[in-house]
Amino acid sequence: MAAQLQFRDVTLGYDRHPAVHHLDGEVAPGALLAIVGPNGAGKSTLFRGIVGIVKPLAGTILTGDLDVREIAYLPQTLDIDRSFPISVFDFVGTGLWRQTGFFGGMGKDARDRIARALAAVGLSGFENRTIGTLSGGQMQRMLFARVLLQDARLIVLDEPFNAIDAKTSADLLALVQRWHAEQRTVLAALHDMDLVRAHFPETLLLARGEVAWGTTSEVLTAENLKEARRMCEAFDDSAAACAADEVPSRAA
Repeated sequence: MAAQLQFRDVTLGYDRHPAVHHLDGEVAPGALLAIVGPNGAGKSTLFRGIVGIVKPLAGTILTGDLDVREIAYLPQTLDIDRSFPISVFDFVGTGLWRQTGFFGGMGKDARDRIARALAAVGLSGFENRTIGTLSGGQMQRMLFARVLLQDARLIVLDEPFNAIDAKTSADLLALVQRWHAEQRTVLAALHDMDLVRAHFPETLLLARGEVAWGTTSEVLTAENLKEARRMCEAFDDSAAACAADEVPSRAA
């Protein structure tokens, strides 16, 4: 079976300062993959590379036969301008832009789909609220509703369960499991190792570069987690920009 996602010696970063070094690997169609690692490990940069926001400094990211409209991206809530005067209904409706176009209008079918997506995440009745009035959990439910509308084959979730209550986490995790059951490919950046061990069969442990990638039980060992922390702590953000084809040292 052809890979849904391939990384071929990928280096990603900003101003020639790599945040992810020389990543190689494949993600199978229908995979449920957790991306874990310390703060600053490069998880968000990797996701931005997958969806095309950040272009590789070197190497290639391949998405097989996927069209850009078949990739859904849920960013961290910190990346959302909550002061922007837009209603919950209209924000969720942006999930249809790739299908209807920016000026495609909002017909009855589209409005019904938005209403169903809001109901699926427990936000019926919030349609006319502005996004700045939402709690953290409500904000995350809204972002999931937008992903639902996109009906994507590849779903990329950046910290989807961060700083939300247990009920919201459980509800949104159920959606992730539903997508997995539908054979969609789901990647999620996560910090909660217990959640990863319980619900994600595959894990990539990242620390600017790959520490381990495979079955979750084999990746999340004490030794690997210690190595990931050491690699991130040893990284010097003030160092001169390195050549993209320079293999990073793991020496402290």
